[in-house]
Amino acid sequence: MPSPGRRTVLRGVAGAAALGAGIPLLSACGGSGAAADPKTVTLGSNASDAVPKKAFAEIYAAFTKKSGITVDVNTKDHNTFQEQINSYLQGTPDDVFNWFAGYRMQFFAAKKLATPIDDVWQKIGVNFPDAMKALSKGEDGKYYFVPISTSIWGVFYRKSVFQQHGYTVPTTWDQLVALCKQMKKDGMVPIAFGDKDAWPALGTFDQINFRTNGYDFHVELMAGKASWTDAKVRTAFDHWAELLPYHQDGAVGRTWQDAAQTLISKKAGMYLFGSFVAQQFTNKADLDDLDFFAFPEINPAYGQDTVEAPTDGFMLSKAPKNKDGALKFLEYLGSPEAEQIYLKSDPSLVAASSKADTSSYTALQKKAYATISGAKHLTQFMDRDSRPDFTSTVMQPALQKFVRDPKGVDGLLASIERQKKTIFASG
Repeated sequence: MPSPGRRTVLRGVAGAAALGAGIPLLSACGGSGAAADPKTVTLGSNASDAVPKKAFAEIYAAFTKKSGITVDVNTKDHNTFQEQINSYLQGTPDDVFNWFAGYRMQFFAAKKLATPIDDVWQKIGVNFPDAMKALSKGEDGKYYFVPISTSIWGVFYRKSVFQQHGYTVPTTWDQLVALCKQMKKDGMVPIAFGDKDAWPALGTFDQINFRTNGYDFHVELMAGKASWTDAKVRTAFDHWAELLPYHQDGAVGRTWQDAAQTLISKKAGMYLFGSFVAQQFTNKADLDDLDFFAFPEINPAYGQDTVEAPTDGFMLSKAPKNKDGALKFLEYLGSPEAEQIYLKSDPSLVAASSKADTSSYTALQKKAYATISGAKHLTQFMDRDSRPDFTSTVMQPALQKFVRDPKGVDGLLASIERQKKTIFASG
């Protein structure tokens, strides 16, 4: 995930386009008539931003040095890659391609547009925690994905503010509400919030829903299997409505970056967001002061067992020309060595592997890594855990409407359910 640029791209992806209907083909490196070169693996890459592009190039160079196999990289603009992925995979794709864990991966696996890689996982499985393994499986129980990096969503705060006011980290809903009330008395905005780009509120809903209703229900809801008019969903919105008065006013007119500035300036006490918020902390002393906690427990049956950790990685296309080379490449990508090379160039993320060397991590990275590694369940973020057309055309405007006016929830949920049925029925 999770550069802000990437998230903005995901937010803007239109429905059918995101799942690829009628889009001109991305071309593969080799072209449809090219014979397989046993010393070359082709890779379709969405890593067009400078930092990840450089980080991945260093991994590929290390793999070539080790194996003698060259990685022929076909980099496309991140947005273009997203829009054309379905048509690209149906055509003559590269051997291996960049993609996302969870529902996004399962969608293409179910359409037989990716090849299972269980043999690779027999070798790399020891490198990953169980929750990361679950994220890498299709609905058929086979592995289709090798994770490389991840990030975390949590409640970010400044240690010095908590020390100054004697605040303690809340672990339950009641403690969170009490802390919000105290922060308001102390003249602070309790929770910084900016939803101008329409996607940040998706993360707030995710946290409240899986804390209220548990991981299994959350996943079913995201996959279109559970109903938005279920009383469980209403309960989640009731909790959010209770917390909304402590959110920063005018959120729909504020970017996430501007919301982050209120945390930096100590005008806000907390910020529910992804760990890439750290990119806004350009002063080292401010960054060293930044910390986070997992969203508090709402329902004791589920505690804090689920963590939102959007994860990026690689998949094997449906008919790779150099399958043997591609499998060796994927095995290398699942090694702690490959992850460490990546993270040296992109320290805003953390390794997906539980075997990666964390000695060079910042305190924030170490905490994120420990929280992710210790989670029973990992989610991705609504726009990755559900259909992108549903999240962009239905959920983003619906949640903005709720944030503006939390009354009339039943009508809002009925509207979401109607639209969901239409979209998920479209295949």
